[in-house]
Amino acid sequence: MSTPRATVSCPTCGLEERFSKLADARLRIEDHRAETGHDPVWELGRFPSGVEQMGDEAGVCGVDLDENR
Repeated sequence: MSTPRATVSCPTCGLEERFSKLADARLRIEDHRAETGHDPVWELGRFPSGVEQMGDEAGVCGVDLDENR
């Protein structure tokens, strides 16, 4: 697997899985909710600086650029 882009975890049951594609992580979250009724969360990995800057300017959730400087 390439570098994880997202980690999905569930504080209720201890689920923790890493994904190289955000779409796969999002599907796992939805599947886990449907299967268990739990509310898993995800943590996004690092993105290239240009992608982070564009996301920050657009107000997209993710890594806060100022926090990491």
